[in-house]
Amino acid sequence: MNFVAFIPARYAATRFPGKLMQLLGNKTIIRHVYENTLRTGLFNEVVVVTDSETIYKEIISHGGKALISRREHESGSDRIAEAVTGMDADVIVNVQGDEPFIQKEPLEKLIRLFDDPSVKVASLMRKISKEEAANPNNVKVVVDKYNNALYFSRSIIPFDRNSEPNYFLHVGVYAYRKDVLLSFTQWPPSVLEQTERLEQLRYLENGVKIKMAETGYINIAIDTPEDLERAEKLL
Repeated sequence: MNFVAFIPARYAATRFPGKLMQLLGNKTIIRHVYENTLRTGLFNEVVVVTDSETIYKEIISHGGKALISRREHESGSDRIAEAVTGMDADVIVNVQGDEPFIQKEPLEKLIRLFDDPSVKVASLMRKISKEEAANPNNVKVVVDKYNNALYFSRSIIPFDRNSEPNYFLHVGVYAYRKDVLLSFTQWPPSVLEQTERLEQLRYLENGVKIKMAETGYINIAIDTPEDLERAEKLL
C-alpha cells in the first residue's frame, strides 16, 4: 500500500500566531515535525500542506516537500483533501504540525490497522487518569470491544456511577483511506461535530467507523508560548 503523510500547517494560529515558525533548539517547530515524520521511514511521501509562503519556503529551503493550499479551509482534513486529489495514495496520515516530538511507534501502530481492508479511518488513544479526563481541553474517546470508537467528547466519558472505568485520551493523529477522506469533505458539518467542536464526529454521524489503537505516546502540542518553554526543557 502507498502511505502518504501530510502535515497541515496553518500560520495564523489563534492562541499563538506563527507558532510553527518558532525556534525549538536550532530548528523551527514545523521542521522538527517534518523531519521526525520522514525519519520514521514509514511513508512513501511526507508533505507539508500550508496556507503560508513563509512555512512553504522553510520546508523547501531545507530539502523538504511542501504545497500551498489554493483556498481557505476550515480544518486540516479539508486542507489535506485538496492536496491529495489527483495524487497516488491509498492511505493518508494526518500528522499534526504542532507536535515536534512525533515518534515512529504510534504512527506504525496506526498504519498497521489498515492491514484489515475493512478499516476506513483510524486514530490513536492513550490511557489517562480521572483527573486528566475531567479537563474539557482533553478529548476523550470510548470504544467497543473491537476498539471501534463509540463516541468522542470534551466531557468526561464514561460517567463513573459505581465502578472504576478506564479513561482514554484521543491522540489526534488520523489516518484515512483516500476515498473516505474525499467523501468527508463533501458532507456538511454534523450536529454533534458542531456541538462538541470535534470534526471526527462527522465520520461517526455518517456511519463510518473509526478504529482506535492504544499507544503510550505522550503527545506534546505547542499551543501557547508556555508549551514552547516546556518543549525546550524536554529537548
